[in-house]
Amino acid sequence: MTALVYNRCTVTLDFLGSLQRTHTCGELRASDAGKSVVILGWVNRRRDHGNLIFLDLRDRYGISQVVLDKDLGVEAHAKAEQARSEYVIAAVGKVRLRDASVINPKMETGEIEIVADELRILNDAKVPPFSPAEDAIANEEVRLKYRYLDLRRPEMQHNFLVRHKVALAVRQYLSGQGFYEIETPFMTRSTPEGARDYLVPSRVHPGNFYALPQSPQLFKQILMVSGMDRYFQIARCFRDEDLRADRQPEFTQIDLEMTFPQQETIFRVVEGFLSEAFKAVGIHLPTPFPQITYDEAMRNYGIDKPDLRLPGLTDVKAAFTEENLAALQIDPNLPVVALRIPKVGELSRKERDDNKPLFDSRKGAKYIDDLKRLEKGFPEAAAKVRELAGGETDDLLVIVAGDAAVHIHASDTKSEGRLSEREIAIYSTAGNFRVELAKKYADRHGIFAVTDAVVNSPERETGLADGSQAFRPIWVTDFPMFEFDEETKKWMPSHHPFTSPHEEDMDRLVSDPASVRARYYDVAMNGLELGSGSIRIHRQDVQAEIFRSIGMTDEEAKARFGFFLEALQYGTPPHGGIALGLDRIVMILAGASSLREVIAFPKTAKAIDLMVDAPTPVSEQQLRELHIRPTKQ
Repeated sequence: MTALVYNRCTVTLDFLGSLQRTHTCGELRASDAGKSVVILGWVNRRRDHGNLIFLDLRDRYGISQVVLDKDLGVEAHAKAEQARSEYVIAAVGKVRLRDASVINPKMETGEIEIVADELRILNDAKVPPFSPAEDAIANEEVRLKYRYLDLRRPEMQHNFLVRHKVALAVRQYLSGQGFYEIETPFMTRSTPEGARDYLVPSRVHPGNFYALPQSPQLFKQILMVSGMDRYFQIARCFRDEDLRADRQPEFTQIDLEMTFPQQETIFRVVEGFLSEAFKAVGIHLPTPFPQITYDEAMRNYGIDKPDLRLPGLTDVKAAFTEENLAALQIDPNLPVVALRIPKVGELSRKERDDNKPLFDSRKGAKYIDDLKRLEKGFPEAAAKVRELAGGETDDLLVIVAGDAAVHIHASDTKSEGRLSEREIAIYSTAGNFRVELAKKYADRHGIFAVTDAVVNSPERETGLADGSQAFRPIWVTDFPMFEFDEETKKWMPSHHPFTSPHEEDMDRLVSDPASVRARYYDVAMNGLELGSGSIRIHRQDVQAEIFRSIGMTDEEAKARFGFFLEALQYGTPPHGGIALGLDRIVMILAGASSLREVIAFPKTAKAIDLMVDAPTPVSEQQLRELHIRPTKQ
């Protein structure tokens, strides 16, 4: 077989010519022995034993071992002498079985090898800053700068296979449920939804700007006004947020909206597509998901995205007499709860000291983590705490309560049936401490080991691994409609202002905003929020009332949302929807530690793309065309 060649330094490069791949690098098995094959890929590793050279050839499907025997082909062997890591190679030869003594059980192709009689070097490569053959690369900045090398790693290629399967399963399910996939604009008007917008200057309309969408919220509601009935989109969204460790300025969400839904209708649709998405990668996700209200979530877990793999909080105030509480300087008007972390064992004094920075006392809470010491002064109370909290002798028990010695300027206002601000402060402090302790001791004591076992289970490829304990979804409903802004001294929407209040709470929008419940819901899993949504306001009079209740004048509302308010006047049906983070779902299913592991070209925590070096200055000519004059910082 003749190939055209040219020289680059000392390496002779070949053209592909008419050569076509017959098999991928991960495809061949013992049953293919004797076949003539052509495989193409990157050199993963090279081992030179003189007359025998072994090349592990890699593509996204796997690795195959290629053998170059000088006695069987001098020219091909000479080519192999030139090959190095990450060279692009075409190997032509026959499949043969390996000797039993050299079978590699860790490779799916480990029973065979390809004896090549022709080798083509299709391209060379500089010595890479790291090898895709490495299991882990510690320096994340180097990984992001050379992302094209990082994405060659089998771990990363697996992550994007998971992402593809999840997105495909979601599309197929929603299409089967009568949803239309409709794209909404990337360039729209600025209607800030909490975070800052990314703005795009208009060249043809000097001084005016488009905004990149933080979500398709208003457009998908307008699609419901338009009679589309059921819409979905795997949508790109953009938020110019302050720097946070694991947030991305651009991200992807599974966005949907429906007309005439009950809340349960939306829940069943979401459970359906999540079940199919998990099934696509071999995980059985039991449905329906459990449901709790926001207040129940705070009382039971101290957080609105509870991790059900851990025991919840236990009310242990009944374990203490009034005299006990006074002696311990515990505020009797606030909750007293116990948190339990399984299988931690007894902590040393140093370990307890090391845990102190994990506890946030700024909200007027205190904790007791040494029950043996408590037993000395209050034996009956300590025994009752153990009884109420349950658990085994090697579980860590911690009591969290209000500190009577600390006065916190917080609202004691409590609407009937709702938690007060100070109660929420104690519950949330306990809930956050519970999460931090769990993170610290999870690896040490295998609290979350079942998750890792399922994520890496071979059953994911051959059947459905049981995700009933490893993946624990939950719906949280009935969030507060408003929250009090201490800076502006105003009640503001807890979510976006298009969320409908409960009908029976409407008459308290102005008189008692703290008691108003929103028809808002989150779906969470393993301590992470997967998505949030709500039943929307479809009546113009209700929408106007909500704007007025937060101090927004009719003129302000019209200036910001005039096009949407006008649409509400033309027969808007009741509607609702939800948006779930695709990146976060894939992160959980891939067993990844960061969103950057499942986004092909992510930004750093400082919103920088290290690979393309963005953001970057632009030319004076471009700025003049956009009528922009930057100010010096």
